[in-house]
Amino acid sequence: MRIAVPLAIPLGLALVLGAYVSLSSGGTSNVNQTALGASPGASAPDSAAPSSTAVAAAPNVNCDIIVPANPLTAKGLATPYQLTGQDGMSPEQSGCTMANASALGAFVQATILNTQTGQLYVYDPLVITQGTTPAVKPVMPTLPRHSVVTIDFGFNGTTLTQVGATRHTLSNANCLDGQGGSQFGQVSFCNGTNFFNEAFQLERQGKLKVPFEGTTRKIVATGGRLGTGRDCPVIRNFDMVDQDPSDNVTTEYLLNPATGQTAQDTSSNAANIAGSTLLLNGSDNTLLDLFMDPALGCTPFQAPDLANNGQPTSSQALDELLAAKNQPATAALVPENDEMTLNAQGQFDAAKTDAYRQEVGQADVSWATNASSSPAMYCQNMVNIQTPFLAANENVLTTGQSPVTAVGGNLFTFMANRLSMSFTNLNCQNFGLTDPVTVTLDGNGVAVAATFNTTPQQAANPYGAPRPGNGWRHGRSHHQLMNPSGM
Repeated sequence: MRIAVPLAIPLGLALVLGAYVSLSSGGTSNVNQTALGASPGASAPDSAAPSSTAVAAAPNVNCDIIVPANPLTAKGLATPYQLTGQDGMSPEQSGCTMANASALGAFVQATILNTQTGQLYVYDPLVITQGTTPAVKPVMPTLPRHSVVTIDFGFNGTTLTQVGATRHTLSNANCLDGQGGSQFGQVSFCNGTNFFNEAFQLERQGKLKVPFEGTTRKIVATGGRLGTGRDCPVIRNFDMVDQDPSDNVTTEYLLNPATGQTAQDTSSNAANIAGSTLLLNGSDNTLLDLFMDPALGCTPFQAPDLANNGQPTSSQALDELLAAKNQPATAALVPENDEMTLNAQGQFDAAKTDAYRQEVGQADVSWATNASSSPAMYCQNMVNIQTPFLAANENVLTTGQSPVTAVGGNLFTFMANRLSMSFTNLNCQNFGLTDPVTVTLDGNGVAVAATFNTTPQQAANPYGAPRPGNGWRHGRSHHQLMNPSGM
């Protein structure tokens, strides 16, 4: 067991997730299919009065989020963040509303560390549409006197830009949404580097106790030097990663469909907001915590939720702490060919990759980390580790629920399709590798079966960082990708 109280997915949550991703008209959960790895669909709004020659304008995929003053304090955490359009566009003009969360919803998550005791807490600040008020006033958290806070942002669109409520809001809170004039895209952070530096120091002192990842007898150990044993997966395992690891949060909000107002997802709010819709951020963390762990008989690392009477909950930062404590010998760190870490010219950028890694507690780019996560080695390890894992564990993964039934009918076909998409989007073929997955799609483009070539492959120039050349694609809109950022 990773924690004293294991994660139990509420039956209602599991059912509404299934209802939504099955495209049921009666579903009550609002999960972004595109961000979870779905093939692009006809999601663009129709023109109000199209002519025979008019070309429909591309839907907006970028938004701003207004960060409240002093966001690392209790008052700042309880002050709603505001989602709005870029370049002076209103929420309505841009589509940047929380009522449109499946396409352009923003999510914020704080993890708090008591620097005296090592106790961890989670608090999900509320995001509202600019110009609205919360459906229910956010809970004011009680923070330890001596604490350090990290804030993670997730987005269901393409690029979310931080805007400070005051001139010095972002700099005072060490907020970062990119590096060198190039944004990360869906993710951004506040104070992550300081949080993880303090956490790792407290671990060394014995004050912070991060648990063992746990083991499971449900999976088949694929063995070998790089193979997967019976340890439960963590966010840095190659058996579960995709093209952009360590991205997005596990935050959930409630939406009042009648008013478009949002509220924190607490037991009290869920009971008092009639007909509320659950809003989720498509993320690797949600995939691991809500789908893979239950299927494999594992549990995520959790801490008390300061907005929900101390109920245990997971967070992106907790997942990273667990992964750092139980990091596999061949670790999947954020690679330089992750679209979020390419520079503005679409080139590999070690400095930008380092800036991203530091915000999630990962080691900088170096010869040591390149042994597992250089662009070529990331592709090679994803192919050589995840492929046999999926092939050997088809039976147990088939029983798992698919996060997005438009991608795969169950967890197994979802993961297989996601692996193939990630291979393409990371341009792994540029390193002399071949896609190890053959996916069978039904008439709706949903993966219904998959086969694998588990023969180990060797990447060309495995430890170098070849620059993008022929066939290299970058700057791709997440709405144009087969497998955009997220799950």
